[in-house]
Amino acid sequence: MKLNKLTKATTKKKKRIGRGYGSGKGGHTVGRGQKGFKARSKVGLLFSGTKMRKSWIKRLPFVRGKGKFKSHRPQPIIVNVKYLNIFKDGQKVTLKTLVKKGIVAKGAEKTGVKILGDGKLEKKLTVELPVSQGALKKIEKAGGRVVKVAKKAKPAKEKAKEKKTKKKKVKKKKTIKKAKPAKSKNKKNSSKNKKSKNKKS
Repeated sequence: MKLNKLTKATTKKKKRIGRGYGSGKGGHTVGRGQKGFKARSKVGLLFSGTKMRKSWIKRLPFVRGKGKFKSHRPQPIIVNVKYLNIFKDGQKVTLKTLVKKGIVAKGAEKTGVKILGDGKLEKKLTVELPVSQGALKKIEKAGGRVVKVAKKAKPAKEKAKEKKTKKKKVKKKKTIKKAKPAKSKNKKNSSKNKKSKNKKS
């Protein structure tokens, strides 16, 4: 057994910046150099010079045209009621069944599907998808029904945030009751003295 092959029993701690000469990192500038931007604060990831001409954010192209204010989130695929006549009476209309019938592509599971009321519906179906009011009327008119799908449960972190926001709203300002001024004993004594003076006179 050699000394240089012994396993380490202790681990070295990191040198703590700005804790004097005893910390092993020195005092004064403490590894930050002398003056300048880096000596005072951390440089942000997006920082590329103080002038806006240099900055790459300024060099990015503008979004132009009619759709510049529209959201870039994936929108649900629209399926009109007339395409549901492929189904047989009493069948369920879900994402899986729509994919099987070839009405919708497989990627529809990510974006979702919404059924709108264009065309005629001649079949009695149970729909388990989000539906417009026009489509709802046509489905019920054909003898079918729409089942509301339960939303996915939110994670615990989001629920905790919602609870905190609700509590903040519920909290009302505490009404501070003004304390009544205590009757001073001096007033009583002064009233007694006045009475005694009147009697003497």
